[in-house]
Amino acid sequence: VTSPCKILKCNSEFWAATSGSHHLGTEEAPEFCTALRAYAHCTRRTARTCRGDLAYHSAVHGIDDLMVQHNCSKDGPTSQPRLRTLPPGDSQERSDSPEICHYEKSFHKHSAAPNYTHCGLFGDPHLRTFTDTFQTCKVQGAWPLIDNNYLNVQVTNTPVLPGSTATATSKLTIIFKSFQECVDQKVYQAEMDELPAAFADGSKNGGDKHGANSLKITEKVSGQHIEIQAKYIGTTIVVRQVGRYLTFAVRMPEEVVNAVEDRDSQGLYLCLRGCPLNQQIDFQTIRSAQATEGRARRKGPSLPAPPEAFTYETATAKCREKLPVEDLYFQSCVFDLLTTGDVNFMLAAYYAFEDVKMLHSNKDKLHLYERTRDLAPANMAPSGTPGALWVALLCLSQCWLCLL
Repeated sequence: VTSPCKILKCNSEFWAATSGSHHLGTEEAPEFCTALRAYAHCTRRTARTCRGDLAYHSAVHGIDDLMVQHNCSKDGPTSQPRLRTLPPGDSQERSDSPEICHYEKSFHKHSAAPNYTHCGLFGDPHLRTFTDTFQTCKVQGAWPLIDNNYLNVQVTNTPVLPGSTATATSKLTIIFKSFQECVDQKVYQAEMDELPAAFADGSKNGGDKHGANSLKITEKVSGQHIEIQAKYIGTTIVVRQVGRYLTFAVRMPEEVVNAVEDRDSQGLYLCLRGCPLNQQIDFQTIRSAQATEGRARRKGPSLPAPPEAFTYETATAKCREKLPVEDLYFQSCVFDLLTTGDVNFMLAAYYAFEDVKMLHSNKDKLHLYERTRDLAPANMAPSGTPGALWVALLCLSQCWLCLL
């Protein structure tokens, strides 16, 4: 169910109305105050449904601060004017940020180049950790993906259908912590059917500090794909909406990944530690059962399936359209089509792999395969021979040679 809290809509409207407003002359200040009162009115309308929402409370406090800074009266007109945008070459676009606000430029002080890692979450949901471990998890409700000294990322997963065990990411909150002379604290929040191209306060960069441009949001596809560049920590984040649900992918230096004050308290940091054992789904066992059930259905009478349902064969064929390599992204696609019947989950797996290709620093580790397939070249066990049987035959042949 889509959240009734519409704070993101209020933020977007205010940003659209006041882009570049802090550069207005004094004669236009009343128009900024008018837009600010409209913003406050919008937040009051959604107050009851936004209790406990971090972006909402951030917006309310921000409005109060702006009211004081611009000597705005709380009483007056609330129609939203269209104000002029930033002129070319404005200071918001400056590139003379301090060196400390560009992670890679400041790395000449180190003996070796930074090592980058990747984490991604997509589908029902499937998690690829910073250590290239691949898991399928339940994790219903709110869970932390990343929690270090520089940023926090939290996802909320909800059932795809009422009573279903299949869950997907319906809400995402990213908090960039204030950092030296580079950025102010910024909050980004996305949810089902709402993928903003701005932070919760309506801005698109790191605030008023000298290095503010080292944190930036770029909209790649309206309502479907945004990218956040946090150059001061060498981090790139990609958030997509595929169908009604969200996917997340990040490229981050190991030094930033491990920048935590107390590693023992990071047990539920999913991108670093993976999902707790009691939240993991035995992906391969379920997939094998689905394939066996599909073969049994072909041999005997079967009930007609609803139009949106997939069989193992049709799911496999559909996934192969976008994912020709039968790795774990392909298997995730098949799993999701069988558990949800929603073809958008095929696209989620496809885009998740596209993000891996863009963000992962080791191109030899793009594809991930099941452990049982690591026995032969190209990560494939000999056709028709189960992995365990192949190992057993190999052991027997060695024993026979010893006896001879």
